[in-house]
Amino acid sequence: MHHAETTREKVRLFLNIMWPILVTQVGYHAMNLTDTIMAGRAGTADLAGVAIGGSLWMPAFVALSGVLLAVTPVVSQLTGAGRADRIAPTVTQAAYLSLALSAMVFVLGALLVDPVLTMMRLDPEVHGIAKEYLVGLSYGLIPLFLSSVVRNYFDAQGRTNVTMAIVLFALPCNVFLNYVLIFGKLGFPELGGAGTGYATAATYWIILAISLWLVFRLETPKQQRLFRVWPRPSASAVRELLKIGVPIGLSIFFEASIFSVVTLLMGSAFDTVTIASHQAAISFAGMMFMMPLSISMALTILVGYEIGAGRPNHAGRYARIGVTSAVGIIAVAALLLYFTRAYVASWFTDAPDVAAMTQQFLIFVIFFQLSDAAQASLQGALRGYKDVTVPFVTALVAYWAIGIPAGYALSWTALGPFGYWVGITAGLTCAAIGFGVRLRIVQRRIKRQRTAS
Repeated sequence: MHHAETTREKVRLFLNIMWPILVTQVGYHAMNLTDTIMAGRAGTADLAGVAIGGSLWMPAFVALSGVLLAVTPVVSQLTGAGRADRIAPTVTQAAYLSLALSAMVFVLGALLVDPVLTMMRLDPEVHGIAKEYLVGLSYGLIPLFLSSVVRNYFDAQGRTNVTMAIVLFALPCNVFLNYVLIFGKLGFPELGGAGTGYATAATYWIILAISLWLVFRLETPKQQRLFRVWPRPSASAVRELLKIGVPIGLSIFFEASIFSVVTLLMGSAFDTVTIASHQAAISFAGMMFMMPLSISMALTILVGYEIGAGRPNHAGRYARIGVTSAVGIIAVAALLLYFTRAYVASWFTDAPDVAAMTQQFLIFVIFFQLSDAAQASLQGALRGYKDVTVPFVTALVAYWAIGIPAGYALSWTALGPFGYWVGITAGLTCAAIGFGVRLRIVQRRIKRQRTAS
C-alpha cells in the first residue's frame, strides 16, 4: 500500500484493495450457500435443522466478528503513521481477545443451546440435527476468531489479495468436507445435515493453518515479528480494542438483525406466499449488498492509512470516491433490476403467485439498496477515522427507533407487508444522513486541530 497523490492513482489503489474483498465476501457467501444446498440434499429435516442452527449462530458470529474488526482501523492507522513496531503487539493482543471470545461463546453455547432449542418446540429430529450442527461448529470457534484477526491484519495493510487467496482455496475444501461428512463417504460416518457443522469447523482450521503459514512466510509479518514475540495480555490494550470493536460489532448486529425481526413480525400477520416472497427479496438484497460492503471495508483501510500518515485531505478524497462509487454502482444495478425483476424472481421460485409478489418486493429493494449503499460506505469511512461510538448510537436509533416502528405502523396501512420495507428504507436513509453529518463534523474537527497546531 502506498500514498496515492492524484485522483486517478487513488481510484486505482481503491479498486486494487476493494475487488479482492468483494471476491472474499462472495467466497464466504458461497460457503454458506453450499452448506444449505448440500444439507438439503440429505433431507428436509436436515435442511431445517441446519437453518435453525444457523439462525441461532449468525447473530453471535456477526456481532463478535465485528468486535475483531477493530484491528483494521488500528493497524491501518499505524501503517500510515509508519509505526510498524506497534503493529505486532496490537495484533497479539487482538489474538488474546479472540481466544477469550471463543471461550465465552463456547461456554454460553453449552449452557443455552439446548434450552433455547427446547423453547422453540421443534420436531425432535430437527432439534437433534440443529444441536449436533452447533456442537460441530463449536470445534471451529478458536480458528474462526483467530483467523479473523489475521485476516484483518493483512487487510489493514492493503494485502486483501492474501485473504482472497485463502478463501478461494478453502471453498473447495469446504465442499469436499461437506460431501464426505454429510453422506458418509471415504470411510467417514454419515452425519447428515449436522455434518455441515463439523465440515465448517474443519474448514476454519484449514483457513487458520494457511493464515499462520503465510504469517511466517511473507516478508512483511516477518519484519514486524508478528507472533514471534508474545507479550503478556494487556488489559489497557484489550480495552482500547474493545472501545472501537464493541460499537462496530453492535452496529453490525443491529443492522443484520432488523430483517430477522421483520420476518418474525410478518410471520404472525401474513400468509406463506408473502413470507416466501419477502425471503426471496432479502436473499437477493444480500447479494447486492456485497458490493457496498466491500467498498465500506476498503474505505476503512484507506481512510485509516491516510489519517495515520497525517493526510486528512487525502482521507476525505477517498471517502468521496468510496461513497460516490457505492451509490453509483448500486444505482446502475438497481436500474438493471427494475427491468429484469421478473427474471430475478424466477431464480427463487416456480410458483406464479410467489414470483409475482417477489417482483413487487424487488421494487422496494431498489430504494432500500440505494440507502443501504450510502450508509454502509459512510460508516466504513468513519471507522477509518476510528469514530465508532456516535455512529453506533445513530445506527441504533435509525434502525430500531425509526425503521422497525415505522415499518410496523405502515404494515397496517394499504402498503401491507411492503410497509416494512418502506420503514426500514426510511431508517437506513436516516442513518445515512446521520453518518454523513458525523463525517463532516469529524473532518472539520481534524482540520481545526491541524490548523491550531
